Amino acid sequence: MTAATIAHLEHKSPKARAAALAGTGVRASRPVHANLLPPALVAESLRRHEGRLSADGALMVETGEHTGRSVKDKFVVDEPSVTADIWWGNINQKMPQDRFNALKGRVQAYLQGQELFTQDLYAGADPAHRVRVRLVTTQAWNALFARNMFIRPPAEDLPGFEPDYVILHAPMFATDPVTDGVRSSTTIALSFEQKIILIAGSEYAGEMKKSIFTVMNWLLPAKGVLPMHCSANVGNDGDVALFFGLSGTGKTTLSSDPNRNLIGDDEHGWGENGVFNFEGGCYAKVINLSREAEPDIYAASNRFGTVLENVVADAHGHIDLDDGSLTENTRSCYPVEFIPRVDLSGRGGQPNNVIMLTCDAFGVLPPISRLSSAQAMYHFLSGYTALVAGTEKGLGSEPVATFSTCFGAPFLPRRPEVYGQMLSDLIARYGADCWLVNTGWSGGKYGVGKRMSIRHTRALISAALDGSLAKVEFRTEPFFGLSIPQSVPGVPDEVLDPRHSWLDKAAYDQTARELLSRFEKNFASFEAGVGADVKAAALRAAA
Repeated sequence: MTAATIAHLEHKSPKARAAALAGTGVRASRPVHANLLPPALVAESLRRHEGRLSADGALMVETGEHTGRSVKDKFVVDEPSVTADIWWGNINQKMPQDRFNALKGRVQAYLQGQELFTQDLYAGADPAHRVRVRLVTTQAWNALFARNMFIRPPAEDLPGFEPDYVILHAPMFATDPVTDGVRSSTTIALSFEQKIILIAGSEYAGEMKKSIFTVMNWLLPAKGVLPMHCSANVGNDGDVALFFGLSGTGKTTLSSDPNRNLIGDDEHGWGENGVFNFEGGCYAKVINLSREAEPDIYAASNRFGTVLENVVADAHGHIDLDDGSLTENTRSCYPVEFIPRVDLSGRGGQPNNVIMLTCDAFGVLPPISRLSSAQAMYHFLSGYTALVAGTEKGLGSEPVATFSTCFGAPFLPRRPEVYGQMLSDLIARYGADCWLVNTGWSGGKYGVGKRMSIRHTRALISAALDGSLAKVEFRTEPFFGLSIPQSVPGVPDEVLDPRHSWLDKAAYDQTARELLSRFEKNFASFEAGVGADVKAAALRAAA
């Protein structure tokens, strides 16, 4: 008898149901499928008509109205023990305790009448900073997503599993603005005191992932560990590299290196024990992904056990990764072991290099720049990239500058300066080299120039990681005060200086000044909380 079959037998008993739901406040009368393995979860999803299989066996699902996070519907409960330390505002909207308790009761009552799937999982590869998570959801595919995404405990850890945090996931439950005091039919609410996350009215699975990331961003600074929205890999000599970057900058792509082992593709902690992954899986954006450019991610996305969100396929299940008709935010979720070169411990030593990625669609930033520690903190707090048409609804033909502090503002419950100072201290303590890499446009802005060659970007990053880039001649370019290399093997010299790559030098100058003014305006939001060295490193437009 298989483990999946045993689970099906066990979940029917009242005792087993109670154990699977301990700590959740849910008392179910219908079946509870506890800790099913991927084959059983896929089978359940197909039985319930939640999705279908691709020609290669991946589980394909559609998330309906929500194909991304519902950022305006995120709330943090205003509780006495945390209220003084929360970065309140549009990102962390206040929810009164009584409102949360009433909504929690409504969600629990709803879940009690549903067939449920639970998963007991870890967040944090370092046992000293691990969080035990119990998910309760009404959808088998969301349970599979969570099992892929988080760290899967060994079987011997499951008996008596006691969660630190509980996710009550009710994607088909609509919240009511009048009754619940919320904005819409979708609500994500997090209580740090009760250690409960409510997710209602959205099938988009990224809400679970990022809610736990928010928890880690709350817990770890108090323990002297910096939580980071970054990928990480490690070389054969044990040298660790961090890659910060917002969506579309190449964070996942560039950390998947055939010559290095992946530690993780999105969320990590950095403390006195080194770097550790929060997750046990990858959540890759796959729009326009090609087998030739990204063979590892492509192969992982075409395997049984992978979840494909909003990916389009024909009637026979042959997927079309160039089709963004459902959303440009198509996603593939798979366990890290689907990547051939991965460090399954999820841990590494102290970082040797910190790389900050930006997709500059204005085409004025250099392809690589060496940063001082003050510049690194400034660009970390700025979190700049630029969006172009197709990446978000409502964008026109012109690039739109986007600043997301610490490269992850939507997930920061504490003030940005807390994380910025921690990064600065860690860089100084362990002597990491810092780099700003532009994966965006060269020779002109979007629509005029062309996207940076990934071959050139990989060559520059490889030179940074092997130490050879630090040995070349650098000069300071005049607009952004960035230190850029004079020459790098394998990369044309004119590419290294963005102004030289533009035919119209006056247009470059004007566009660079416009971007500088955007940086300056954004800096005003955090200038009061930084030291004189960071203020001196800030980008400012000429008077």
